[in-house]
Amino acid sequence: CEDCGKSLIGECKLHGPLIRAKDRVIPSRARLTLPHYLTLRVLELRAGNQQILGVFAKKVIQKRTQFGPYVGQLSTKLTCYDESRLVLQVLKDGGKYFLDTPNEDCGNWMMFVRLARNQEEQTLVAYQHCGEVYFTTVKPIEPHTELKVWYAADYAKFMEASAVFIKEESDVSPLPSVAKEPTDPWICSSCGSTFSTFALLESHQCIHKDRI
Repeated sequence: CEDCGKSLIGECKLHGPLIRAKDRVIPSRARLTLPHYLTLRVLELRAGNQQILGVFAKKVIQKRTQFGPYVGQLSTKLTCYDESRLVLQVLKDGGKYFLDTPNEDCGNWMMFVRLARNQEEQTLVAYQHCGEVYFTTVKPIEPHTELKVWYAADYAKFMEASAVFIKEESDVSPLPSVAKEPTDPWICSSCGSTFSTFALLESHQCIHKDRI
């Protein structure tokens, strides 16, 4: 204590505690990369103050607008899995790797984009180009609309997932049915857990083996 000149363990009983000044909170790398015409909204608050975020448009975004590339760490397995986000993999130097984002400083804003649950709410497709993953709008996105993504047809085959098709205009033909896969879930033979894609099952098995 500088007032009484004593070195103390804990607070000074005579002069009281110090006034603690906190550092300014710095946004994460992912949040700093968010384009000015997009915004993050908290959709849900889970246990431990875990925020479920969504990306929303602040102005009209034209069809065929490309975002990316997606930033993540190349990994042979996922260290953090969120069922509301897409699992992404890329081919690098002949190997197949996950784009892992264990925290907000390891990725860009695209890690916050949630997956589309159906064809109607899908606004983006994810695809691989030159070893990188990009998102492109499949229709105009109105203000206050959430950006939601699913795999493009070829990328769905690469990810061994089912394809979701967007048909906004009458002259657009559906993609060949060979791009689709059975809707039956992938089941882990060790613990019985089910997964929507083989990539998720593959990652789960790696984690399961590590635990064993």
